[in-house]
Amino acid sequence: MVTPSGLRIIYFGTPEFAVPTLRGLLEHDETVVALVSQPDRPKGRGHQLLPTPTKLLAAEHGVPVWQPEKLKEPAFLDQVRAAAPDLGVVAAYGRLLPEDLLRIPRFGMINVHASLLPRWRGAAPVHRAVIAGDAETGVTIMRVVKELDAGAMFATTVRAIGPDDTSVEVERDLALSGAELLRSVVHQIADGTAVEIEQDATLSTYAAKLTKEEGRVDWSLPAGRLHNLVRGLQPWPLVSGRINDARVLFHRTALTTAVTPDKPGTIVRAEGDRLEVAAGDGRVLRVLSLQAEGRRAMSAREFLSGRAIPPGTRIERG
Repeated sequence: MVTPSGLRIIYFGTPEFAVPTLRGLLEHDETVVALVSQPDRPKGRGHQLLPTPTKLLAAEHGVPVWQPEKLKEPAFLDQVRAAAPDLGVVAAYGRLLPEDLLRIPRFGMINVHASLLPRWRGAAPVHRAVIAGDAETGVTIMRVVKELDAGAMFATTVRAIGPDDTSVEVERDLALSGAELLRSVVHQIADGTAVEIEQDATLSTYAAKLTKEEGRVDWSLPAGRLHNLVRGLQPWPLVSGRINDARVLFHRTALTTAVTPDKPGTIVRAEGDRLEVAAGDGRVLRVLSLQAEGRRAMSAREFLSGRAIPPGTRIERG
């Protein structure tokens, strides 16, 4: 049985990635004095205002939830001070924390960051690792400082990235391993055994936030690059293209050893469960799962059923 650290923790986190770490703290009887989440935002076609994933979990456990619009507001800072936190824990909160806030917990703030720092500092580390074709990634528990993701590191854990893994799958696993790693670091901080290792800033890379435009890929790119974009631009914005002037989103692809003289972006085969496209390096990329805009994702066989797509049809930028 794991003994609680005895620290009063204030937790900053918003999306699904932040849920396992918060759950791990609560299930191991850590004292979470409050959750700070970004404000609820309208989502979906109906633009319904939905609570953030961390807010739902906090409410189940009776943890106070604060959703400030501005972190520098004196009233919010006073609220944090009144909670008397020993330690701040951050996991995908989604905003930079001001220095006045960082100074409040007596042990400072630490972050559950989904990369092997100093590689991939920034907003989309998992997606950028997959898009770049990295063979591995992981989680780093680091100290939060003013500079983006530049703080000293307490601990890391590694996850291999398989050649067909998507960013959704990788991020899900990192959320779980990060939760476990975080608990051990919290105990080390509490008992005074934590060791901090400075990052080598010369090795840092920047994981920029994803944009919708990135999904409009150039189908003359090499097959490997296209495959990595399909894997990495998930669950949003997804790689898109236009087939017979209809917009299509691509969910799964597979690299093949086949080659073709056809021009890049040309559909070389569209029958049964085989939807194959010529890439810019002459290799053939197989599409396994795709989605007509406004419809559900489906297998290539389902998509081709009832659709006549003759070989030679081009996929244009979406």
